[in-house]
Amino acid sequence: MIEWTPVAGSKRIVAEAYDPETERIYVRFPSGIEWWYAACPGNVWYEFTAPGQSRGKYIHEVLNHKPNGRHAG
Repeated sequence: MIEWTPVAGSKRIVAEAYDPETERIYVRFPSGIEWWYAACPGNVWYEFTAPGQSRGKYIHEVLNHKPNGRHAG
């Protein structure tokens, strides 16, 4: 079961989650679409969620280059 955390102050995403067992980051976009990004060890999650980090920029520059796909949540 994914435990979503709401994201305030982002125009690109509304919620995020992380599964350390599978090393996947999950992102929910304003449209309701959910996406997963694999091969994300804990340090990537911490970078993604760091205070002041632009989630959209991080997705574009880092996460989009990892295995990813639409989450059927």
